[in-house]
Amino acid sequence: MLGAPLQVDPGSIASGVNNVWVLTVTFLIFFMHAGFAMLEAGQVRSKNVANQLTKNMLTWSVGVIVYFLVGAGLSSVVGGAADPFAYVNGGSDSWIGWLFGAVFAMTAATIVSGAVAGRAKLRAYVTYTVLLSAVIYPVVVGFTWAGGFLTTIGPGFQDFAGGVIVHGMGGIAGLTAAWILGPRMDRYNDDGSVNVIPGHSVTFAVLGTLILCFGWYGFNVGTAASVFVVENGTLALGAFADTVGRVALTTTLGMAAGAIGAGTVSLIKTDKVDTLYVANGMLAGLVGITSNTNAITWVGALVVGLVAGGQLPIVFEFVERKLKIDDVCAVFPVHGSAGVLGALLFPFFAIPGYEVSFVAQAIGVGVIALWTVSATAFVFGVLKLLGQARVSTEHEREGLDIAEHGVDTYPEFGRPEVSEGSAVRTDGAGGLRADGGERTSSSRASSELRSDGAGDLPDTGEIKMVTAVVRPDRLSDVKTALAQVGAPSLTVTNVSGRGSQPAKTGQWRGEEYTVDLHQKVKVECVVADVPTDEVVEAIREAADTGEPGDGKIFVIPVEDAVQVRTGVRGTEAV
Repeated sequence: MLGAPLQVDPGSIASGVNNVWVLTVTFLIFFMHAGFAMLEAGQVRSKNVANQLTKNMLTWSVGVIVYFLVGAGLSSVVGGAADPFAYVNGGSDSWIGWLFGAVFAMTAATIVSGAVAGRAKLRAYVTYTVLLSAVIYPVVVGFTWAGGFLTTIGPGFQDFAGGVIVHGMGGIAGLTAAWILGPRMDRYNDDGSVNVIPGHSVTFAVLGTLILCFGWYGFNVGTAASVFVVENGTLALGAFADTVGRVALTTTLGMAAGAIGAGTVSLIKTDKVDTLYVANGMLAGLVGITSNTNAITWVGALVVGLVAGGQLPIVFEFVERKLKIDDVCAVFPVHGSAGVLGALLFPFFAIPGYEVSFVAQAIGVGVIALWTVSATAFVFGVLKLLGQARVSTEHEREGLDIAEHGVDTYPEFGRPEVSEGSAVRTDGAGGLRADGGERTSSSRASSELRSDGAGDLPDTGEIKMVTAVVRPDRLSDVKTALAQVGAPSLTVTNVSGRGSQPAKTGQWRGEEYTVDLHQKVKVECVVADVPTDEVVEAIREAADTGEPGDGKIFVIPVEDAVQVRTGVRGTEAV
C-alpha cells in the first residue's frame, strides 16, 4: 500500500532557504574585514601595521556588541518602529536579520580607520567606533532603510545596498576625522608642499582589494531580496528572479570600469598606470554602483564605474594638496565621493519605468553628509580637546606597533638561518674553524688552556674584517664564492644607502618621490688563516654585474676577538 504524499509547508521551505541565503551573504560581507585589514596594512608604514590590524579586529569586536545592544534598536526608533528592540528576544529569524544589518554597520565603521592611520590613539578610535555603532550610523539607517523621513521625499531617497548609507557615510566620516586629527608628521613642509609617505606593501594592498571585491558580491547580490516568497500557497521567486541577475551584472561591470577609469586618469597624469590607483579604482567603481545596482542599465553601470574610478586621482589630489588633509588610505575618494556620485547619477541611468528623483537623491546625500560631518567632528573635537585624540610625537616617530601594542610586526632579529657547510663544532674538538681553516691539535690545546679567558694574551696572527655592501640579488653567489675559498662563516644585514648608483624615481598612488637610498645587503666576514686577498677577490667577482651600484668592499684590521662561550681570544676565537 502506497503511503500518502509527503506534505511540505511552502512557508517553511521559503523561510529555510531565505535564511541560508542571508547567512551565506552575511559571511561573505564579514570576510570583507580581512580585505580591509590587508588593504590598510599595505598602505601604512611597516611600523604601524600591527596597530592597523588591531583596529580592524576591534572594530568588529567592540562595534558589533554595541550595535546589538543599542545601535540596531536606535535605528528603528529613528525610523518610527513601534517595538524597536524586538529583535533582542525575537528568535532565529530576527537574529539573522540583525546580523545581516550588523555586517553593514561594521563596514561603515572600519572605513574610518584607514583615514586616521599612523597617528590616532587606539582609545580614540575605539571610542569613536562605539559612538558610530551606537548612534552615528544607526541615525543614518533610521533616516533611510528603517523608513525615516528621507523615504517620504518624492519617490524617496534610493540606496539599494549602501553606496551612500554605508560607504559614503564611512568615507565622509574618515575625511572629517583626518581633518580634525591633522596630518602625519613630515607629511607637509613648512611651505605647504607635500612629502610622499609610501606604504610598506603594494602586495598586501592588492590582496586586500581582491578580497573586498569577492566579498562585495555578498554586499550587493546579497541584498537582492529573499530567494522565495509564498504566493497563493505555492513557492515563487518573486522579485529575486528579476533583481539578482541585474545586480550581479552591474556590480561586475562597475568594478571593472572603475579600475579602467582610475588607471586611465593615472596614465594621463603621470604617464604610468599606477598599481594602487587601479586597485583603489576597482573599489571606487564598486562603491559607485552599490546604491543603484538593482535598477541601472548595463550601460549606466559602465559609465558610473568609469566616473567613480576616474574621479579618484583627481579628488585625492584635491584633498591632499588643496584641503591639506592627510587621508592615508584614500578613504574619501574611494568611499565618500564615489558613493555620492553613484547616488546622484542614478536617475540618469535608471531602467525604464523605475522611479527615482535627482532632487530626492541630492537631499538624501546632503542630509547624510551634514549629520556625519557634524557628529564626527564633535566626537574627535572633544577627544582632541581632552588630549586623547592623537599619539605623542615620540610615539608617532617610533611607530604605533611598539608604542600602542608592544609588538614589532617585522622583528629585525629572528632565528638565524644556518646553511649546510657553515656549521662549527661547539665542543671545541676537530673540524673546520669559523674561517674555513683546519683546527689543529695545538689549537685545541690552546682553547682548553684559555677556556676561562684569564691570564693569556691574544695570538700574534692577524685578524681582518672584510665588509662588503652588494646588491641583494648577488648574495647567493657571494655566499658560494666565500665557501669555495674556505671562508663560509659570515654575517648578513639588510641595509640601504647611496653611493655612485644614481637616484631613481618611485611612485605611490600617482605621486612621484625620489629614491636615493638603495636596498643593499652588507656581508661581514672575519678571517684569520684564509688570505684576505682571496676573500676580497671572491666577493668582487661574485658581486660584479658591470653596472653602477654593485657596491664596495672594505678591509679593516681587527685588534682582538673573543669567543663568548669559552673566552678564547685572538685568531683561535675566529
